Amino acid sequence: MIQRILTLFCLGGLLSLSPLSAEANVLEENNCGSCHRLSSEDTDKTFSGPDLYYAGNKFQPEWLREFLKEPTVVRPAGFITDPGFLQGASENLDPHPSFPDEKANVLTKSLLGLKISEQTPVVRNALSKGQRAKIKYQFERTFGCISCHQSLNLAGKVRGGISGPSLVNAGNRLQADWIASWLQKPETYMSKSRMPLYKMESDTQNLFVQFLMTLKKENIK
Repeated sequence: MIQRILTLFCLGGLLSLSPLSAEANVLEENNCGSCHRLSSEDTDKTFSGPDLYYAGNKFQPEWLREFLKEPTVVRPAGFITDPGFLQGASENLDPHPSFPDEKANVLTKSLLGLKISEQTPVVRNALSKGQRAKIKYQFERTFGCISCHQSLNLAGKVRGGISGPSLVNAGNRLQADWIASWLQKPETYMSKSRMPLYKMESDTQNLFVQFLMTLKKENIK
Protein backbone atom coordinates (compact mmCIF):
# COMPACT_ATOMS: atom_id res chain seq x y z
CA MET A 1 0.00 0.00 0.00
CA ILE A 2 2.78 2.41 0.96
CA GLN A 3 4.63 1.53 -2.25
CA ARG A 4 1.52 2.30 -4.28
CA ILE A 5 1.08 5.68 -2.57
CA LEU A 6 4.71 6.60 -3.22
CA THR A 7 4.37 5.58 -6.87
CA LEU A 8 1.25 7.72 -7.31
CA PHE A 9 2.94 10.64 -5.53
CA CYS A 10 5.96 10.49 -7.83
CA LEU A 11 3.80 10.23 -10.94
CA GLY A 12 1.74 13.17 -9.75
CA GLY A 13 4.89 15.18 -9.21
CA LEU A 14 6.17 14.40 -12.67
CA LEU A 15 2.86 15.30 -14.25
CA SER A 16 2.68 18.57 -12.37
CA LEU A 17 6.21 19.48 -13.43
CA SER A 18 5.87 18.57 -17.09
CA PRO A 19 3.82 21.63 -18.15
CA LEU A 20 6.36 23.94 -16.51
CA SER A 21 9.20 22.15 -18.25
CA ALA A 22 7.35 22.35 -21.55
CA GLU A 23 6.87 26.11 -21.12
CA ALA A 24 10.56 26.63 -20.35
CA ASN A 25 11.61 24.46 -23.26
CA VAL A 26 9.58 26.52 -25.73
CA LEU A 27 12.00 29.42 -25.38
CA GLU A 28 15.07 27.23 -25.86
CA GLU A 29 13.49 25.41 -28.80
CA ASN A 30 13.06 28.76 -30.52
CA ASN A 31 16.65 29.73 -29.74
CA CYS A 32 15.66 32.67 -27.50
CA GLY A 33 18.43 31.76 -25.07
CA SER A 34 21.12 32.35 -27.67
CA CYS A 35 20.53 36.12 -27.51
CA HIS A 36 18.66 36.69 -24.25
CA ARG A 37 19.40 35.82 -20.64
CA LEU A 38 16.46 33.70 -19.52
CA SER A 39 17.69 33.11 -15.97
CA SER A 40 19.28 35.50 -13.49
CA GLU A 41 21.72 32.73 -12.62
CA ASP A 42 23.09 32.57 -16.16
CA THR A 43 26.02 34.93 -15.62
CA ASP A 44 28.81 33.14 -17.49
CA LYS A 45 27.81 34.31 -20.95
CA THR A 46 27.55 37.70 -22.65
CA PHE A 47 24.26 38.07 -24.48
CA SER A 48 23.58 40.17 -27.55
CA GLY A 49 19.97 40.91 -26.56
CA PRO A 50 18.31 42.38 -23.47
CA ASP A 51 17.59 40.21 -20.44
CA LEU A 52 14.21 38.49 -20.43
CA TYR A 53 14.29 36.62 -17.14
CA TYR A 54 11.84 39.17 -15.73
CA ALA A 55 9.71 39.55 -18.88
CA GLY A 56 6.62 38.51 -16.93
CA ASN A 57 7.16 41.41 -14.53
CA LYS A 58 7.78 43.96 -17.24
CA PHE A 59 5.71 43.53 -20.38
CA GLN A 60 2.02 43.67 -21.12
CA PRO A 61 0.80 40.47 -22.83
CA GLU A 62 -0.80 42.07 -25.89
CA TRP A 63 2.22 44.25 -26.65
CA LEU A 64 4.57 41.29 -26.28
CA ARG A 65 2.43 39.14 -28.55
CA GLU A 66 2.30 41.82 -31.25
CA PHE A 67 6.03 42.50 -30.95
CA LEU A 68 6.82 38.83 -31.56
CA LYS A 69 4.59 38.87 -34.64
CA GLU A 70 5.97 42.15 -35.97
CA PRO A 71 9.10 43.36 -34.12
CA THR A 72 9.68 47.11 -33.80
CA VAL A 73 12.64 49.15 -32.54
CA VAL A 74 12.30 50.13 -28.88
CA ARG A 75 15.77 51.59 -28.31
CA PRO A 76 17.09 53.34 -31.47
CA ALA A 77 20.63 53.66 -30.09
CA GLY A 78 20.85 49.97 -29.24
CA PHE A 79 20.08 48.26 -25.95
CA ILE A 80 21.99 47.89 -22.72
CA THR A 81 22.74 44.51 -21.22
CA ASP A 82 23.90 43.75 -17.71
CA PRO A 83 26.51 44.87 -16.63
CA GLY A 84 25.68 48.11 -18.41
CA PHE A 85 27.19 47.61 -21.86
CA LEU A 86 25.55 49.49 -24.71
CA GLN A 87 25.15 47.27 -27.76
CA GLY A 88 25.37 48.62 -31.29
CA ALA A 89 22.70 50.78 -32.89
CA SER A 90 19.62 48.89 -34.00
CA GLU A 91 20.46 49.17 -37.70
CA ASN A 92 23.75 47.36 -37.08
CA LEU A 93 22.16 44.42 -35.27
CA ASP A 94 20.49 41.38 -36.76
CA PRO A 95 16.73 41.93 -37.03
CA HIS A 96 14.58 40.18 -34.47
CA PRO A 97 12.76 37.17 -35.96
CA SER A 98 9.01 37.38 -36.41
CA PHE A 99 6.64 34.54 -35.57
CA PRO A 100 3.20 33.48 -36.79
CA ASP A 101 0.17 33.88 -34.54
CA GLU A 102 0.20 30.47 -32.92
CA LYS A 103 3.93 30.51 -32.17
CA ALA A 104 3.75 34.10 -30.89
CA ASN A 105 0.98 33.09 -28.48
CA VAL A 106 3.02 30.19 -27.11
CA LEU A 107 6.17 32.29 -26.73
CA THR A 108 4.22 35.07 -25.03
CA LYS A 109 2.80 32.64 -22.50
CA SER A 110 6.27 31.27 -21.78
CA LEU A 111 7.88 34.70 -21.43
CA LEU A 112 5.16 35.94 -19.11
CA GLY A 113 6.04 33.05 -16.81
CA LEU A 114 9.54 34.50 -16.28
CA LYS A 115 9.38 36.55 -13.08
CA ILE A 116 11.83 37.38 -10.33
CA SER A 117 9.56 39.00 -7.76
CA GLU A 118 6.03 39.83 -6.79
CA GLN A 119 5.53 43.55 -7.23
CA THR A 120 3.37 45.84 -5.12
CA PRO A 121 0.29 46.81 -7.15
CA VAL A 122 0.15 50.47 -8.10
CA VAL A 123 -3.09 52.34 -7.48
CA ARG A 124 -4.05 53.72 -10.86
CA ASN A 125 -6.21 56.83 -11.15
CA ALA A 126 -6.81 59.09 -14.11
CA LEU A 127 -4.64 62.20 -14.02
CA SER A 128 -6.29 65.56 -14.06
CA LYS A 129 -5.18 68.01 -16.75
CA GLY A 130 -3.25 69.97 -14.11
CA GLN A 131 -1.53 66.86 -12.71
CA ARG A 132 -0.49 65.72 -16.16
CA ALA A 133 0.98 69.12 -17.00
CA LYS A 134 2.87 69.20 -13.67
CA ILE A 135 4.32 65.70 -14.07
CA LYS A 136 5.15 66.42 -17.70
CA TYR A 137 7.20 69.41 -16.56
CA GLN A 138 9.00 67.32 -13.91
CA PHE A 139 9.58 64.52 -16.43
CA GLU A 140 11.25 66.91 -18.88
CA ARG A 141 12.84 69.57 -16.66
CA THR A 142 13.17 68.50 -13.02
CA PHE A 143 14.40 64.96 -13.63
CA GLY A 144 15.59 65.38 -17.24
CA CYS A 145 14.08 62.08 -18.45
CA ILE A 146 13.58 63.57 -21.90
CA SER A 147 17.35 63.73 -22.42
CA CYS A 148 17.51 59.93 -22.76
CA HIS A 149 13.96 58.88 -23.59
CA GLN A 150 11.61 59.75 -26.42
CA SER A 151 8.20 60.76 -25.19
CA LEU A 152 5.05 62.60 -26.29
CA ASN A 153 4.64 66.26 -25.48
CA LEU A 154 1.28 67.73 -24.53
CA ALA A 155 0.52 68.25 -28.21
CA GLY A 156 1.08 64.57 -28.98
CA LYS A 157 4.39 65.11 -30.78
CA VAL A 158 7.40 62.80 -30.38
CA ARG A 159 10.47 64.38 -28.82
CA GLY A 160 13.46 63.40 -26.68
CA GLY A 161 16.73 61.47 -26.66
CA ILE A 162 17.40 58.00 -28.01
CA SER A 163 20.06 56.56 -25.70
CA GLY A 164 17.33 55.08 -23.51
CA PRO A 165 14.34 53.03 -24.61
CA SER A 166 11.52 54.96 -26.24
CA LEU A 167 8.62 55.70 -23.91
CA VAL A 168 6.30 56.79 -26.71
CA ASN A 169 4.34 53.55 -26.30
CA ALA A 170 5.13 52.88 -22.63
CA GLY A 171 1.44 52.74 -21.72
CA ASN A 172 0.93 49.74 -23.98
CA ARG A 173 4.33 48.11 -23.50
CA LEU A 174 5.08 48.21 -19.77
CA GLN A 175 3.27 47.09 -16.64
CA ALA A 176 2.58 49.91 -14.18
CA ASP A 177 3.81 47.84 -11.23
CA TRP A 178 7.11 47.20 -13.00
CA ILE A 179 7.63 50.91 -13.73
CA ALA A 180 7.22 51.69 -10.03
CA SER A 181 9.63 48.92 -9.08
CA TRP A 182 12.17 50.08 -11.69
CA LEU A 183 12.04 53.66 -10.42
CA GLN A 184 12.60 52.47 -6.86
CA LYS A 185 15.36 49.92 -7.45
CA PRO A 186 16.64 49.63 -11.04
CA GLU A 187 19.52 47.46 -9.77
CA THR A 188 16.97 44.72 -9.09
CA TYR A 189 16.77 44.19 -12.83
CA MET A 190 20.20 45.36 -13.93
CA SER A 191 23.19 45.40 -11.59
CA LYS A 192 24.90 48.33 -13.33
CA SER A 193 22.00 50.18 -14.88
CA ARG A 194 22.58 53.59 -16.39
CA MET A 195 19.22 54.65 -15.01
CA PRO A 196 19.68 57.38 -12.35
CA LEU A 197 18.26 56.62 -8.93
CA TYR A 198 15.99 59.57 -8.25
CA LYS A 199 14.81 60.59 -4.81
CA MET A 200 11.07 60.81 -5.35
CA GLU A 201 8.30 61.12 -2.84
CA SER A 202 5.91 58.19 -3.13
CA ASP A 203 3.13 60.47 -4.41
CA THR A 204 5.38 61.88 -7.12
CA GLN A 205 6.50 58.41 -8.14
CA ASN A 206 2.91 57.24 -8.38
CA LEU A 207 2.00 60.21 -10.56
CA PHE A 208 5.02 59.44 -12.76
CA VAL A 209 3.73 55.91 -13.26
CA GLN A 210 0.26 57.22 -14.14
CA PHE A 211 1.79 59.69 -16.61
CA LEU A 212 3.90 57.04 -18.34
CA MET A 213 0.84 54.83 -18.68
CA THR A 214 -0.84 57.60 -20.73
CA LEU A 215 1.94 57.46 -23.34
CA LYS A 216 0.57 55.36 -26.20
CA LYS A 217 1.37 55.33 -29.90
CA GLU A 218 -2.29 55.86 -30.76
CA ASN A 219 -1.98 59.32 -29.15
CA ILE A 220 0.72 60.48 -31.61
CA LYS A 221 -0.50 63.47 -33.63
